[in-house]
Amino acid sequence: MIPASGPDPAEALTRAHREEWARVVASLARRFGDLDLAEDAAAEAFATAVERWRTDGVPPNPGAWLTTTANRKAIDRIRRETKRPLVERSRSRLLYDGPPEPLGAVGDDRLRLIFTCCHPALAMEARVALTLRLVGGLTVPEIARAFLVQEGAMARRITRAKTKIADARIPYRVPSADDLPARISGVLAVLFLIFNEGYLATGPDADPVRPALTAEAIRLARLARDLLPDDGEAAGLLALLLMTEARRAARISDDGALVPLGEQDRAAWDAALIAEGHRLVRERLASGEAPGRYQLLAAVNAVHTSARSAAETDWSQIVALYDQLVRLDPSPVVALNRAVAVAERDGPGAGLALIEPLGEPLSGYRAYHAARADLLRRLGRDAEARAEYEVAIALPGNAAETAYLTRAVECGRNPRAPR
Repeated sequence: MIPASGPDPAEALTRAHREEWARVVASLARRFGDLDLAEDAAAEAFATAVERWRTDGVPPNPGAWLTTTANRKAIDRIRRETKRPLVERSRSRLLYDGPPEPLGAVGDDRLRLIFTCCHPALAMEARVALTLRLVGGLTVPEIARAFLVQEGAMARRITRAKTKIADARIPYRVPSADDLPARISGVLAVLFLIFNEGYLATGPDADPVRPALTAEAIRLARLARDLLPDDGEAAGLLALLLMTEARRAARISDDGALVPLGEQDRAAWDAALIAEGHRLVRERLASGEAPGRYQLLAAVNAVHTSARSAAETDWSQIVALYDQLVRLDPSPVVALNRAVAVAERDGPGAGLALIEPLGEPLSGYRAYHAARADLLRRLGRDAEARAEYEVAIALPGNAAETAYLTRAVECGRNPRAPR
C-alpha cells in the first residue's frame, strides 16, 4: 500500500539508486574489505527498500537509510558465514567491528573504489567492466552494450574479475601515491564510460540523459586530475567531459528526439564549461608533450565548440586530429569517426569508401549503420539508405536516437549520423 502522502516510493527508489548506489557500495567496501559482499549487501538493501518504502513511506534521508540497512545485511551475512566450518567459508573477511582503513592518498570513497577495482592484476577490460558495475551502478546489459559484446559474455567477465580478486586475495586497500600512475589509465576509461552512459544512455527504456551520472563522472574526473596534476590524459579527459557536457541542453529536442551536433542551438551551450575545457586543452598544448587519446578527443571537441556555426567547422583540423588518434587507438569506432570527418571535408563518396570496410566489426553498432545510411542518401542512393536506416532503427539503442532516426526516414530528411 502506498502511503497517502509523501514522495512516490518508485520514483524515490529510482532516484536513490541513481544517486546513492556508488556511495553505499564504496562505504561498505571500505568498511568490510570485500567487493562481493559490498555489492550483494547493497543490492539486498535496495530490495528491502522496494517493500519497506511502499508500506512505511520514503525515509527523510534515503541514502542514510540504505547505507544503514546495507551495513546490517553485510553483518548478518558475515555472522552466518562465521557459524559454518572454516572449510565451507567462501572467503575470509575483515572484522566488521574494526576501525575503517585510513584514507591515504585518495580521500573520496568512490574514487578509492575505482582505483581499487583498477588493480594491475586484472585485465584492462575486466577492470573497466567491474568498476562500471560496482561504482557506476550500470546493469550488465548496459555494460555489454558499452563494450559491444553479448550480455552473457559480459556477465562472465565480471564474475571472473570478482573471482580473481577473491582467489588472489587482492585486498581492498588504499592505493599509495606510487600506485596511482599505474592505475590511472583504467580509472580514466571507467570515468569516460560512466559519463557516456549518462550523456546518452544505452538502454531503450532508460532516460535519454542521466545528468546525475555525467555530474558524478565530472566530479571524479576533477578529483583524478587533482591527484595527478601533471598527467596529460587526466587533464584531457576532464576537458573532454566538460565540453561534451556543455552541449547537453541542446542535445535532446522538446519531444524527446536526438538533435545531432550540426543542428544544435549553439546559444544553448554552456559557455563557462566550454571556456574551462578550452583552457585545459591550451595548457596541454603548451606543455609540448605528445597528446594521448583523451587529449586528442578533447582537441576535436575544442574545434567543434570553437565554431560559431556548423558550416564554419574546421573539418581539415578535425581529420588531422583523427589521423593522430587512429595511430594511438586503431579501433573500428575511431576509424568510423574519422571517416565521418573525411566525408565532411572531402564529400560523402570519400567517407563511404572508408566506412565500408568497417561493416563486419561494427555490424551491431547503431552509429555505423546511421552514418552509412546518411552517406548513401547524400549520394542519391535512397533505397540503400532507407534499408540501412531500418537496420539502425532495429538495433538496441537509446529511445532518443530511435525517435530521431525514425522521424528522419518518415519525413524523407537528410539526417546526419548522431555524434
